[in-house]
Amino acid sequence: MDESNATCGKRLASIGLENTEANRQAFRTLLVSAPGLGNYISGAILFEETLYQSTVDGKKIVDVLAEQGIVPGIKTDKGLVPLAGSNDESWCQGLDGLASRSAAYYQQGARFAKWRTVVSIPNGPSALAVKEAAWGLARYAAISQDNGLVPIVEPEILLDGEHGIDTTFEVAQRVWAEVFFNLAENNVLFEGILLKPSMVTPGAECKERATPLQVADYTLKLLKRRVPSAVPGIMFLSGGQSEVEATLNLNAMNQSPNPWHVSFSYARALQNTCLKTWGGRPENVKAAQDALLLRASANSLAQLGKYTGEGESEEAKKGMFVKGYSY
Repeated sequence: MDESNATCGKRLASIGLENTEANRQAFRTLLVSAPGLGNYISGAILFEETLYQSTVDGKKIVDVLAEQGIVPGIKTDKGLVPLAGSNDESWCQGLDGLASRSAAYYQQGARFAKWRTVVSIPNGPSALAVKEAAWGLARYAAISQDNGLVPIVEPEILLDGEHGIDTTFEVAQRVWAEVFFNLAENNVLFEGILLKPSMVTPGAECKERATPLQVADYTLKLLKRRVPSAVPGIMFLSGGQSEVEATLNLNAMNQSPNPWHVSFSYARALQNTCLKTWGGRPENVKAAQDALLLRASANSLAQLGKYTGEGESEEAKKGMFVKGYSY
């Protein structure tokens, strides 16, 4: 739930709400106060506004999360900007002042951080973009650990493109190799990070779709080739997959043994039906929270390999890919 104010505005606009602090506060209050959410969710990544915000009832959001047994975290990157000298690619800014900001976030109750950078397959990716992404993630991770925050390392391979699953696999191998090399160069403690990658899937516009078993096979093969077993957790992003698709793929990955805790760190794939159910109406809050709890419990089962997919709504099966998505 770490969408920037601009991205949160896009979410609110989809249900006809204005992008005001009051509306952002109302939606995030709905999310954190869903009864029993802590049974399925262990951490919540917040945007800076939310970390310092109170609920509509006047309770600090970090306190509400703590009561649920949910650890508060913070998005510390400052977003994507064009990368000069590249093939129309981007880099992630936010290293300037990161140490002092991280210390302040820790004081406010955050215990982990997240930094998202992206690589685009249709645009190359160029060696420059891959190096820049890996180096930025590594510097962020080292600075975060130095200030007591567990860094979530998020090298996202965007879904955009017509390429097949083999192309995604090859690009991801290259990106992850660079990321872990740079983490080591920066003396990042692997036991003290979480990896938040995208799953290995075909491009969103590829005519050949992949089954959950294929996604699991390719993704686990990539993990085994590139990720040190010292890394305790792999928290996959959903990246525009439908709610059900993201859950089915996660479940398939947990059908075979591996050295990591393979779990989820979803935004849209947890929030979408919840948001549509709420629609900004106070009388719909309970139904929206029930929709959120349904998704959270489904993914909780999937990270144990026990999800069946029975009784899912049509809304939950709708894809959420947005071409050229930024946040």
